[in-house]
Amino acid sequence: MSTRVLPFWSPGFARAYVITMRPYLLFVSGAAGLLGLSFIPDPASGRVLLAFVPLFLSYGFGQALTDCFQTDTDSLSAPYRPLVRGIVSRRQILTVSMIGLTAVVLVLAYLNPAILVLGIVAVVGLLTYTYFKRTWWGGPPWNAWIVAILPIMGRFVDRGYRPVLFSGPDAPTVSAFALGVLVVFLAYVNFVVMGYFKDISADRETGYRTFPVVFGWRPAAVYGDVTAGLSAVLAAWVLALVGTNVWSVVMFLAALALHVYAQIAMHRTRDEHKTGGPIASGVRALVLYCLAIAASNKIEWGPFLVVFYVFLELALRLRPERGQV
Repeated sequence: MSTRVLPFWSPGFARAYVITMRPYLLFVSGAAGLLGLSFIPDPASGRVLLAFVPLFLSYGFGQALTDCFQTDTDSLSAPYRPLVRGIVSRRQILTVSMIGLTAVVLVLAYLNPAILVLGIVAVVGLLTYTYFKRTWWGGPPWNAWIVAILPIMGRFVDRGYRPVLFSGPDAPTVSAFALGVLVVFLAYVNFVVMGYFKDISADRETGYRTFPVVFGWRPAAVYGDVTAGLSAVLAAWVLALVGTNVWSVVMFLAALALHVYAQIAMHRTRDEHKTGGPIASGVRALVLYCLAIAASNKIEWGPFLVVFYVFLELALRLRPERGQV
């Protein structure tokens, strides 16, 4: 018996789309955006808020878009998802996702037209991600550069910003912002690699030659170690350049502890059904590195950043399938 596809206008479709967005991962794009926004000197609160909302939502629209091209492996590893169950159609999800991403890009382009180019590049990256996910070398870095564009978009909300890779009178020091973007890139590479562990069986069966499928568990865990270690070192470097405060130090140490736990736990198991906890800890670490850098730049944002993180924990607790991240 065929499954009835929910109509666009129904509450059921809205709920199904929200599940497809993975609300707990909206905090990844939100934190990455906050990192970029925090580097704006004396930002206008109205512009920051107007930029933060689309940056926060961008991950969800992008995640839903890429799901449309991965139902083969998702049907085995994530049968709870609405697309796999058939209660929403690929056309519906593609339509809403493209409308959402277009709105995100247009709002940010209103703040600075230069962001339009970045937004188009990011959407093209999302549309081509599944091809790269099928390769052991392409998936994590390809996905990560798309997320690493988000802090750049946030920084460009300042129309007067001109990108620099080095800072100082004679350019002796790498720009703290450039290092911050690298933190997002490497921490997200780590998250993607770790996320592949939970899908090894499904990916192997459906022809996705991810790093764990091709090289095995231990080499993939070491890949995660390297990216986790580099992201921690670079985050510490950013804090050293920008300056620290209580908010940033606590958040950085929490991120470091979570990343260490996640990597050790991934080495200790060989059961892909027991990887949800370590992967979720990797998400927390990524978010906290971003928040630590944002807090270093804007100490007055400290209370808001704490509330932001609390809502991440709430979203993780309320996700429909605890083993999926």
